[in-house]
Amino acid sequence: MIKLSGNAISKIDRNDVRYKALTAFHARLATKDPTIWGSAAQAEASIRLNWIDLPESSRELLPALDALYAKHRDKKTVILCGMGGSSLGPEVIAQSFKKKLFVLDSTDPNYVAHALNCDLASAVVIVSSKSGSTIETASQRALFESAFTQAGLNPQQHIVIVTDPASPLDQQSRSGGYTVINADPHVGGRFSVLSAFGLVPAALIGVDVSVLLDNASETKSNFLSNPSTVVDIAYLLAYHAGQYLTFTDEGSGMPGLSDWAEQLIAESTGKNEVGRLPIVIEKHGVNEEVFSVAYTGSADLVVETDLASQFIIWEWVTALIGAALEIDPFNQPNVTEAKEQTSTLLNEWGGVLPTFTPEHTDAEVEIFGSGENLTDALEKFIHALVPGGYIAVMAYLDRRDDAKISQIRELLSLKANCPVTFGWGPRFLHSTGQFHKGGQQNGAFLQITGDVASDIAIPGQNFGFKTLVAAQALGDGKALSSRKYPLLRFNLTNRSAGIDHILQALNSL
Repeated sequence: MIKLSGNAISKIDRNDVRYKALTAFHARLATKDPTIWGSAAQAEASIRLNWIDLPESSRELLPALDALYAKHRDKKTVILCGMGGSSLGPEVIAQSFKKKLFVLDSTDPNYVAHALNCDLASAVVIVSSKSGSTIETASQRALFESAFTQAGLNPQQHIVIVTDPASPLDQQSRSGGYTVINADPHVGGRFSVLSAFGLVPAALIGVDVSVLLDNASETKSNFLSNPSTVVDIAYLLAYHAGQYLTFTDEGSGMPGLSDWAEQLIAESTGKNEVGRLPIVIEKHGVNEEVFSVAYTGSADLVVETDLASQFIIWEWVTALIGAALEIDPFNQPNVTEAKEQTSTLLNEWGGVLPTFTPEHTDAEVEIFGSGENLTDALEKFIHALVPGGYIAVMAYLDRRDDAKISQIRELLSLKANCPVTFGWGPRFLHSTGQFHKGGQQNGAFLQITGDVASDIAIPGQNFGFKTLVAAQALGDGKALSSRKYPLLRFNLTNRSAGIDHILQALNSL
């Protein structure tokens, strides 16, 4: 059952020609018509629409998932190595069902160390990647293969691979004797939560995936017969919301759903200098004066239903918004920029992280940018923001031990009086990173990096995770600075003290 409510419901006009156009797009989407998004998008769309069938087609995976769970049911630790669409969906499933899943979607050595700090003999590692070429996932795979081997364990008994059929990772893994579950290759990463990428981790942590599929299938049947629900949502977000949307999980029992929706909507719509940028906020009543979305309580739009139904609804709505905005929701043309810049830096450095000299240093924080101290730097950074723009905070830190830095989002929003997003690096590169470069050109970017006490080597590479995460931060910085965006980087020489110092400086503004 789906229930829509909220202040914006009164703005729905089903006689509006735009609403009627969305209804027509909906009917065409139900037939998997790849021409909905225009001729330029047709080739991509024609091989990216099988997410529509997943509530039914993924049932074919159930026997393999049951066997996989039976094989690993004695494992106490389940670790997922994946980025973006390969990890955000499984994480919200785990959190919503109160199951333990360690999501390794970072290259920060401090965070990587948490994943290694377990009893490897009782651990199963899922390596999820459509191709296997994603640098983060490839590095994590090499790390765990080595770790299991050094512990006297057979990696093939502890690693499960999820990838597209005939991908390089598929071929390598099968020839190496690994268990491989193939995903539908005609589903893009951010639309893949109901595919093997979402369901393999869910099954291994003990979630009944058949219930997820049943719920999603029933909801899809409902809105296919009565399209008003999804068309209403798409109409409001396309025509009555502006660039920004606030999302909150508060009270929903589905922690992490807004992070998943953030990637889906931002990466799908943030192109051609148009788009919708979700801002994940902490709770109701403390947000920017922009269109608000929630899953319970009060907001401009409240969408109440179960988790799997939320998945299929928001995927459908995102495809409709793409049609309304006349963009291709299935490509990500700007994501490769940061990847290419990262690769260039790694080659230039030859595996050795250079020493960087900050413009100024304020206690435990090195300042790379304008400003003689933290307060001065923050004031100048805020002043450089264009009217109507937003700030993106990108923290290349440990999202467990350095979690306190996330407080900066709400605080900076209040001080700058503008929308502020917060992303953990490098995972946001597979999410809002597309919007930063392809969406509206009005962002200002604050990078926060941190010194690493102990590096972790990457088997088969001449660099470790410390060098990799630095190259990712600075590579993305180069991609952003090429667009002349306001860009400021704080490097923490002492992470805990540096975080406190930044928050204190913001409070003093």
